[in-house]
Amino acid sequence: MTLDAADAISPLGVLPPAGPTCIHLPLNVSPEELARYAVGLANARGGTVLVGVDVLDLPPGTVRDAGELHPLMVTHAIFELSGGRLTVNVQHHRLPGGARVLAVFVPQGPYVLAAPDGSVIAWDGAHLVPVTPGEAEPVADQDFTAVVPPDASLADLDPAEVARLRGLGRRASASNLPDLDFLQELGLLVPSGGALRPTLAAILLAGTPAALRAHVPQAEVCFYHHHTPDVEFQFREDLLRPIPALLTRLAELIQARNRFTPVQVGLFRIEVWDQDEAVYREALLNALTHRDYRLRDAVHVHHFPDRLEIMNPGGLPGGITPGNILRHQPKRRNPLLAEVLARLGLVERAGVGVDKMYSLMLRHGKEPPEFTTYPDSVTLALHSPGFDAEFVRFVARKQEDMQTLSLDVLIVLSLLAREGEATRAALARALQLPEDRTPRLLRGMEDHGLIVKAGVGRGIAYVLSDEVRRALGRERVVPAAQTPPEAVVPAPEVAPTTPSPAYQGLADQEPADTVSGARPASVTSPPPPQAAGRPKRAARAPRDESGPSAAEVRAIALALARERGRVRNVDLREACGLNTQQAWRTLRRLVQDGLLRKLGSGTRDAAYELRA
Repeated sequence: MTLDAADAISPLGVLPPAGPTCIHLPLNVSPEELARYAVGLANARGGTVLVGVDVLDLPPGTVRDAGELHPLMVTHAIFELSGGRLTVNVQHHRLPGGARVLAVFVPQGPYVLAAPDGSVIAWDGAHLVPVTPGEAEPVADQDFTAVVPPDASLADLDPAEVARLRGLGRRASASNLPDLDFLQELGLLVPSGGALRPTLAAILLAGTPAALRAHVPQAEVCFYHHHTPDVEFQFREDLLRPIPALLTRLAELIQARNRFTPVQVGLFRIEVWDQDEAVYREALLNALTHRDYRLRDAVHVHHFPDRLEIMNPGGLPGGITPGNILRHQPKRRNPLLAEVLARLGLVERAGVGVDKMYSLMLRHGKEPPEFTTYPDSVTLALHSPGFDAEFVRFVARKQEDMQTLSLDVLIVLSLLAREGEATRAALARALQLPEDRTPRLLRGMEDHGLIVKAGVGRGIAYVLSDEVRRALGRERVVPAAQTPPEAVVPAPEVAPTTPSPAYQGLADQEPADTVSGARPASVTSPPPPQAAGRPKRAARAPRDESGPSAAEVRAIALALARERGRVRNVDLREACGLNTQQAWRTLRRLVQDGLLRKLGSGTRDAAYELRA
């Protein structure tokens, strides 16, 4: 749409009369007063504010017209004076005789807005009147993507993008209808002002570049590629396209820098990608579907060597937090947009997108997605520092026996494979369930021989069963449930690697809840005399006590970095008997705590040095 397109007024340049959807204002109106009228119109049904109408009754050339008002400055002034809540489209229109008026197209507000002076007002067709709380409540739940911009028309839709939508919606009942009927059936075209006009959802899905810039410039996605985990990026591409085209281009950008590792499982081969396409596609769809389009911020996608971060404006919908996102009832911030994408088969109506991401990442031996929330945004991180290949094989083989492994079972198995042990409270937090709702799941996993209890009384924890540990290539640990409470957990069958002299003393230090002195060689050995007097809490420690504790692993990592100048994942694995994931988690936490700095990328090539 060009600046001098006057179709919204009249092909002949005739101004619409003042009324329910049109307000006439003089040229000398102040920015504050203009913002008041724009807010009042938004709180009603939306419409057009015409500025400079009064000069049309005067002789030509005797006064200035609205041409001196810059559209961008007016747009910015209304946005600022409305507290960043109202975005308008402003254009000049030249009328017969050469005079120009300024047309401010105001969308209907998704909720009730306040004027610059704090008052809540609405345009009743003739005056600005106060809005009572009772009148305001229904407006608050309005779907922003269902709004019809006053100046929108069929020309705002790209036929090629409509064809792309039709291709996506082949399984939809409306796929065989003509284009206009197809769009109407999806709710993307609605009658307005005596004609069919597109909603904002239609423009987001099939709009032309000009329509996107005019109506939803905030629908932009900024992609960054980083060669290192630092904030500096080496490549950037800004994308303002309809959502299906956005997904296609973002997949191209990510796949161009993606790698996979083959994992052989019997006669089959599983390809484990650094970033699984099904996972990041679901993450991008969630971001584009549920972001707050009322905010003028773009979606930012950062592709690091060890993670993909998606930063989304608007935060999580009300009531949903990172701690309950798996269990909370789905909430759709943009119902029309979400419904259309569901009918086209791109998203699930049941709101299982996050569950799908969790399940795929856990099945591939990775950590689950990590959500970080802020007051006005949310960041999703998909980590890819490596994966547990034995866990991938175990899950693939186990599914043949149990038909399928539920997401809850995967969460428990993955957590215990990474941490070694977990209390019922810790498992409940990972499952995002109340603690009293976990016993049935845990008993079922015990019955299937996946986990066993360790410890007694209030100190009960859970560990992987011997069968599972052998399948994962972990050292054998006899569960405490089969061991006298006073017995010390035995040493592993494989002797641990001896730490180097530089940190030998650190590894020799015993944690407070373990017994000092010699350890028995097997579980049948009688307990040492001093075991009777030790605290009961020691009986619940199911981990292999010949290895260092988490605190000692951190200390060893720092000592290695100090002694050698830098420490790598393989160094920490060899020193402490850890797997790749455990070593990476320790090093990542030291980076997050500001003690180490990461150099390079990937699991093999990355090194860590002490932060100055």
